[in-house]
Amino acid sequence: MAERLADKRARARQILRRLEARYPDATIALRFTSPLELLVATILAAQCTDERVNQVTASLFGKYRSAADYAAADPIRFEDEIRSTGFFRAKTRAILGMARALLERHGGEVPRTLEELTALPGVGRKTAHVVLGNAFGVPGIAVDTHVFRVTQRLGLAKSHDPNLVEAQLVQVIPEPRRTRFCHLIQAHGRQACLARSPGCPACPVRALCPWPGKTAVMGQGSAAAPRVATAPRRGGRRRRGVAGRAGRRRG
Repeated sequence: MAERLADKRARARQILRRLEARYPDATIALRFTSPLELLVATILAAQCTDERVNQVTASLFGKYRSAADYAAADPIRFEDEIRSTGFFRAKTRAILGMARALLERHGGEVPRTLEELTALPGVGRKTAHVVLGNAFGVPGIAVDTHVFRVTQRLGLAKSHDPNLVEAQLVQVIPEPRRTRFCHLIQAHGRQACLARSPGCPACPVRALCPWPGKTAVMGQGSAAAPRVATAPRRGGRRRRGVAGRAGRRRG
């Protein structure tokens, strides 16, 4: 029998409380000091680890301080500066195009609405929600690979489409808690609910998780575990392009 929406919302509240207790310091991993820096970092983070992005932006942000700086950048040189993040040509087109659009449409400032952000080159819903939630305090569900995987294991969403996962989670997670929910799910996905070998025995929300593939021994996957829809992983072959293919499909 399908879980009633009211019951799913109640279970989600319990999951939030338990994850909050386990990961009280959970926060965004990308380092930034302005909305523009976060926007650039999030585009760079497509199919790349946050740690690598932070290494690159440590010097990049000292050189490029405004939208005008990015818009005036030499593409070849910029490609070299971000090369280690992968897909550097597509990311260069996305970032420099985004900067030019900021100058033309918003006076060089990062807009504060989902509609305006997703109208920028290389910026889709996930990127926009990351910026809105973490730079402007506007709650939203940013469906990255951890949110995509973990929420489906928890039975809070079910779809192969990240946009549909977002829409389903919006129905379950209270609006003021949505950005915080993403931070907690990301922390849980990195530290416990791993893609290949989840640590189910020590999971703080094991009793609230309906996933039939739970492991019985720490670090040992179940041979009979059914497959869960997986978002394309950073650096994997299943996704091609940047921020949702940086031009053809923005993410």
